[in-house]
Amino acid sequence: MARSKREQLIILLLVFCAAIIPTSSLADDGGLVVSAGTSHKFDKRLSAGFEVEFRSRNSFRTADRVSLGVDASYKLLPWLKAGVGYMLLIDNNRESLSYQDDGISYNNWRPSYWGLRHRLNVSLTGSYKIQRVELSLRERWQYTYRPSKMIDNFDFDEGEWEDHEVRGKGKNVLRSRLQLEWDIPKCKFDPFASVEFHTTRELEKTRFILGVAHSLKKKHDFKLYYRYQLSGKSSDEPNIHLMGLAYTYKF
Repeated sequence: MARSKREQLIILLLVFCAAIIPTSSLADDGGLVVSAGTSHKFDKRLSAGFEVEFRSRNSFRTADRVSLGVDASYKLLPWLKAGVGYMLLIDNNRESLSYQDDGISYNNWRPSYWGLRHRLNVSLTGSYKIQRVELSLRERWQYTYRPSKMIDNFDFDEGEWEDHEVRGKGKNVLRSRLQLEWDIPKCKFDPFASVEFHTTRELEKTRFILGVAHSLKKKHDFKLYYRYQLSGKSSDEPNIHLMGLAYTYKF
């Protein structure tokens, strides 16, 4: 019995997701990502938007980050789009505990603390549509600057709290994302899947995303997705499973 085009697309989506999402570990963390924003299309080529996002970690129990971002994009060609953006990040930095040379006795403890980061990005996105399946590749250069900040640090040798300066630091990251989107006939939900690589001098992290998008009256866009973030060998962050919900109002 021949399969319908809808069934073929759903099977293709499931096979693609099974191929890109790796096996998880019991030590992985879990969290939530919720965002809301607006976007406005000035003409056929130029658009801009604003977004606020909240993220949690520690099995959904701890606030991880709040961010505010603005962006703009311009269609250079029907299949090529350029973008630029700025984001203010308010981070809840993880605590840090160091040990003496014996590996048993405590040395210093830095509690978790809130800090700011500034992030700029420039991107190019190329897309190609095959019937109702759209394939896109986005290359994004991202620069993040963390200003210096004075925090409390407990010295176990002295048995007292000390002032500690977290020095300012800049970081460049290349983010490469491959994404597939399906426009299924007579279906209110459009599935999508992507894989994104964050590269500095080496592969820092990989993000796998699987979700669905829904548009209401062409003004309200909703996205529900699952994201698995796989950290590189040099990263001190755990792998994390994230459930995400995004809303965008278009005007």
